[in-house]
Amino acid sequence: MTKTTPPMPSDRFLLDLSKIDMTQVAGDVEKIESINPHRGDMRHLDKVIWCNDDRTEGVGVKYIRDDEFWVAGHIPGRPIFPGVLQIEAGAQLSSFILRHRFPDGFLGFTRVTDCSFRGQVVPGDTLVLLTREVKANRRRFITDIQGLVDDKLVFEAQISGMVF
Repeated sequence: MTKTTPPMPSDRFLLDLSKIDMTQVAGDVEKIESINPHRGDMRHLDKVIWCNDDRTEGVGVKYIRDDEFWVAGHIPGRPIFPGVLQIEAGAQLSSFILRHRFPDGFLGFTRVTDCSFRGQVVPGDTLVLLTREVKANRRRFITDIQGLVDDKLVFEAQISGMVF
């Protein structure tokens, strides 16, 4: 199996957050829901903070709440935000960013590679999500994603998808 890109280095973030105003809001819930189809318990993106002008990079946020559907059953007494939902949150940020450039069709994710979990995400945490496009055309796209809590890398992955 050949890789399209080398694995992401785990010793740095995809984006230099010191150059981004983390207080801005480029997309609130209303804007996110006007672009992404996810609703209710399956919307895992609470705001988009920033995206670059050419729509290849972005920063978003998922607030981890203690009233979410997974809390009671995912390690009762010690709830940990499931890794698959962390990836979903990153995928939703990637979708939000890519949708501006690919407005027609459904953006569906087809593969997750080079995935590593490096820390726990628990209720009360703010999961900061980073995405950077690796490759994109009218039919296929690849993005790198990362999640941070308190400026520490908690997960990273590369996700691929198609426009259906």
